[in-house]
Amino acid sequence: MKILNYPHPALRVKARPITSIDAEVQKAAAEMLELMYGHEGLGLAAPQVGLDIQLLVMNFAGDHEKPELECVAINPVIVEKKGGLINDREGCLSFPGLYQNVRRHKTVVVKYFNLLGEEKEMTASDLAARVWQHECDHLNGTLFIDVMGSLGLSRSQKDLEKFKADFEKAKKKGELPPGLDAKL
Repeated sequence: MKILNYPHPALRVKARPITSIDAEVQKAAAEMLELMYGHEGLGLAAPQVGLDIQLLVMNFAGDHEKPELECVAINPVIVEKKGGLINDREGCLSFPGLYQNVRRHKTVVVKYFNLLGEEKEMTASDLAARVWQHECDHLNGTLFIDVMGSLGLSRSQKDLEKFKADFEKAKKKGELPPGLDAKL
């Protein structure tokens, strides 16, 4: 399993709901958590590793030594956004080294299923709300460059061109990681 970098086409696919929580889903979640920690992330969505399923892993502290803060979310839905918009710095594991300000709601209410199939509801604010919104966007094929302001996007152009050039080089060499063929 590998994190896909922009502009890999798997990042733009709308993920399908998970209908059965089986050993493969559990294995994917465990591998995604390990990968997220290895890249010092706070969250990772299945499309970022080429899986077209509605699966997220998060740890709002980003600390593998605090597993009690881990959240594995299946078929998450943000049911409410409140508290106004906050403009803050954000990055993405599919855009290594790129950080820009993005406006997100201060608080969200999310419903999802855990790995035991139990329906959960969480109210998250500040950084945790930002992570939820960012990762749920991934499940809909929306990237943080799609929601950043025009100034941030303008400042990111050089980085985005480099990501595109690196992608094309890897494609020509046949070195692209699997994308949509890596389905569960």
